[in-house]
Formats: sequence, C-alpha cells, structure tokens
Amino acid sequence: MNSRNSMDDGPAFATTSFADEPRLIIEPGRAARVATLAEPVLAGLGYRLVRVRISGFAGCTVQIMAERPDGTMTIEDCEATSRALSPVFDAADPIEGSYRLEISSPGIDRPLVRRSDFDRYAGHLAQVEMAVPIEGRRRFRGELAGTEGDCVRLRSAAPGAEPADVLLRIDDMTEARLLLTDALVAQALRRSKQDARRSKGGNGSYPRRDTESDSEIHAAPDHIRRTPQPNGD
Repeated sequence: MNSRNSMDDGPAFATTSFADEPRLIIEPGRAARVATLAEPVLAGLGYRLVRVRISGFAGCTVQIMAERPDGTMTIEDCEATSRALSPVFDAADPIEGSYRLEISSPGIDRPLVRRSDFDRYAGHLAQVEMAVPIEGRRRFRGELAGTEGDCVRLRSAAPGAEPADVLLRIDDMTEARLLLTDALVAQALRRSKQDARRSKGGNGSYPRRDTESDSEIHAAPDHIRRTPQPNGD
C-alpha cells in the first residue's frame, strides 16, 4: 500500500467512523484525565483528539492537539474547540492550580496514535519508542510499511546493519511520530494548496511544524488562552 497518494485525498477519510476510531497510544496520569474530558467534546464538534501534553515550561500549559478528518486544524477550529472545552474543564477541574490552555493542529511531523495513522502515512519515515526492548532496542527509525494485525511494519536499520523489516506491536509503543523530511513537507504544502483551492481562496493554512522541544508549538491567539484560577478553598 502506498499511502502517499491517499494522504492527498483528505476528504476520503471523512467517514462516519472518524471520531470513533480509538487511540492506541495514550497518555498517563493527569494528561489521561484531560483526554477523557476532551474526547467527547471534540467528537461533538466533528474533530478528534490526537494528543494531550502537560508541560511546566513558563508555567503550566495544557496542550491539546486535535484534527479534522483531513488531518488539519485551522485557527477557527482552535477557537471553537477552546470555547467548547473551557466550561467543561472549569466544571471538572482536572488540573490543580492555574494553567494555560493551548489548542493546536497535529503538525507536519505529527504523532501517530491510531492504527489508521500508520497506514495513512505508509512510505514516510517515522520514529517509534517502545515500552519493552526488542533485541535490546527501544527506539526504532525507518520507513512505515503499513500495519499487520496488531503490529506496524517498519523498515528499520540499526547502525552498521542492513535494512530489515521489523514488526512492532502498537500496544507496546510509548510514542510514535513522523520524521520531518523534504518529501513530507512537500506533500503537506501540496495538500494545503489543494485545500485552499477547494475553499476558493478562503482560510487555507499551511500546517505547522511540531517539534519535540515544544518550543514551536502553535499557540492560540491570546484571546482564547485561558488561565483558570485555583479554587479558593
């Protein structure tokens, strides 16, 4: 399967099961509580959750990464999501103390969290972190070759070794993400131009790059950032 072509056919992924497909790589602890609250709200808006990350850099930030069926998330989508999630988080209070809510798109070098993600981006390079070592290795880099049963096939090469296919159980992954390459960037830009043409010059936006350091995470405009205050008890 060559999913490089299928990725460009964004609307083909807008099926009724879009929001129902479960994430197989999920967050622990506080982030998991936030995800439980966010997922049904996002589904009601026509989006789905990609990842929740809570960081302490420059104060507490709760980053929620979401996507539309075509894998994008515009500024308008982020605003709508923030307005819908704010009262839910205020009522449930999943995070102690003050924090900043940040909504973002998956980015070009996006996390891979669902089975369909690995099939959709077959042919692109990815990095996978495993919870349990396989032949002494926890980290694998290579070309995605789709899924087989509960596993992902990755064409990987250890340093000094010949490339070889390895099957990695999705349930045993702690993180998986695309690696930024010229081919991936070119494809994302091409898709953005197609989206802009479909909207007749409307709000087509180029996907952002998501980095492991989070230093380039898309920040929502100031008027949709919120910092709830701690309860006064």
